[in-house]
Amino acid sequence: MNAKISDGFNFISRINAKRAFNIVSVVGSYYAARFSRKPYHAGFPISVSIEPTTSCNLRCPECPSGLREFSRPTGMLKPELFNKVIDEISPYTPYLILYFQGEPYLNKNFFDFVKYAAAKNMYVATSTNAHYLNDINARKTVESGLSRLIISIDGTTQETYEQYRIGGQLSKVLEGAKNVVAWKKRLKSKLPHVIFQYLVVKPNEHQVDDIQRIAKEIGVDEVKFKTAQVYDYENGNELIPENQKYSRYRKNESGKFEIKNALLNHCWKLWHSCVFTWDGKVVPCCFDKDATHVLGDVEVESFANLWHGRAYQNFRGAVLRSRKEIDICQNCTEGTTVWV
Repeated sequence: MNAKISDGFNFISRINAKRAFNIVSVVGSYYAARFSRKPYHAGFPISVSIEPTTSCNLRCPECPSGLREFSRPTGMLKPELFNKVIDEISPYTPYLILYFQGEPYLNKNFFDFVKYAAAKNMYVATSTNAHYLNDINARKTVESGLSRLIISIDGTTQETYEQYRIGGQLSKVLEGAKNVVAWKKRLKSKLPHVIFQYLVVKPNEHQVDDIQRIAKEIGVDEVKFKTAQVYDYENGNELIPENQKYSRYRKNESGKFEIKNALLNHCWKLWHSCVFTWDGKVVPCCFDKDATHVLGDVEVESFANLWHGRAYQNFRGAVLRSRKEIDICQNCTEGTTVWV
């Protein structure tokens, strides 16, 4: 629990007067929009995701990067674009997720990205499959100023792990986690806050207790279980777990599967966060993996203009009117993680 408290204080320490005022403005405008059913918005995002790359070394079956099935261009984020975005948003935005699709550590500028944002007093988080956390990169990770490191680990034996993380080696994941924990101790650093993220699917749900034990043995700060998004779920899917606690889906009276949560006509994400693709496109949220709803391009206009521009406001308005009619919302659920 001490690690969680420390992580919370780390984030709070990033909130200065300007960022605090922005948070109040965003929250207030969100509830005003829900009440009025009009897409009123004030302020800048509280959190943003920036995509270092679409490339990945693994072939996970429910991931466009893993399947190599993007309909959008693929590539690597350039420092010039990253710095431009950070310079504009950092006065107002305290939280940066340096991840969208792909494996962040494949971008050779990854550590420079972290350092640049951390120097702007941003809380920087990333998510990795940990195959590149060798001893050198583990030390660079600790020294970079990264606040949160999410390590995807979806099994406690190689046989189970590779059923979803196709092409992956569990031994490398465990070694990478140990390397980071060891360098934190050597450098007497509380950062980054290391999380084991366990995507619960049917092949690995029997090992949820084991991953907690392994995390404790290694010295990982936290474990969280995440429910899996499945594209073809109506007639069932071999990845849907039997334990309903870890499933986004349930059987209805007709025997078909459906999303548990109702699609209410509002979405907090459209007020407090957004996603930048590697080439500067801005999309509503992490469910738009293929960037089918591009709301602007920071290569050709300022973020402030597009964040409050016509396209963004029209999309927010569409969500307030009928969220179920928007394709990327149809397989979206809130509360998809279980914290341990």
